[in-house]
Amino acid sequence: MYYAVHCLDHEGAVEKRLANYDAHKAYLSTGKTKTVISGPLLADDNETMIGSLFVFEADTKEEIVAFNKADPFTKAGVWKAVNIHPFNKRVDNR
Repeated sequence: MYYAVHCLDHEGAVEKRLANYDAHKAYLSTGKTKTVISGPLLADDNETMIGSLFVFEADTKEEIVAFNKADPFTKAGVWKAVNIHPFNKRVDNR
């Protein structure tokens, strides 16, 4: 099953995000959960990072909740809101 994870940062969290970016990237590559696609959400200026969007593949939502809870961005308090939903991938034009 696929899961979409939509995270929005606290206001002014760019510096905190950048300070934890390498640890976050390393964590995503641990292979504990398969990342299908991921990247930062941007403000309307198309540059300022304001959140994150992921699509993960896992057996249960609980796996994704636990994975997100252990993410360095979560531990550093970068995200003010995290929403996790099952996702039915119907089109993949890669």
